Amino acid sequence: MSDKVSRPHLHDLYRWDGGEYVFEAELIDYIAQPVISPETPDLTADPDLPDCWWATLRESLDALSTAEPPRETIRQSWADRVFPEFLGIPAPAIAERVTGHADLQWANLTHDPLVILDWERWGAVPIGYDPAMLYVNSLRVPAVADRIRTEFAHVLDTPAGRIGEQIALAEMLQAAGRGWYVELAPLLRRRAEELTEVRPPAPAHPTA
Repeated sequence: MSDKVSRPHLHDLYRWDGGEYVFEAELIDYIAQPVISPETPDLTADPDLPDCWWATLRESLDALSTAEPPRETIRQSWADRVFPEFLGIPAPAIAERVTGHADLQWANLTHDPLVILDWERWGAVPIGYDPAMLYVNSLRVPAVADRIRTEFAHVLDTPAGRIGEQIALAEMLQAAGRGWYVELAPLLRRRAEELTEVRPPAPAHPTA
């Protein structure tokens, strides 16, 4: 992965196999600056991030997009199952992918200087999925949501980018159906309707 991706560097890896159980520990850089939203993945207040923070985020995602992915993170079979239930539409074919973080939300991003944390899911994701996930996690703070749409318009405002945003919305609405994101859920549903021109199905009672 390119050094232009702002992430902790891995210094050592220890793996222990005890028969039935396997444990793995990583030694990475110590990160002094706090994450932007330690309590919840979605944003609740404007963190007032400087322009250099946004520039680093763009550069990081651009550099990451060309890395060799270790896995395919968002599967077509998942989309085929979840889209009708939570967006009320058939899933589109996921034809275009790039390498992405796959969990780009505010609990995984530090204040300036930016460091992107939690790389457990990274792999091949639909185009636009990473910035779309950050965008839908920002809907409670319109100024930040608007900034994301401006910074990543070249991706989000394309046909492939709109599919990436639909996938991010489907994933978040699935989580809301399990009882997460109570305050964010109505905004997710409104944005889904704006994007697809179809009102999402009425939410069921949260399930475990």
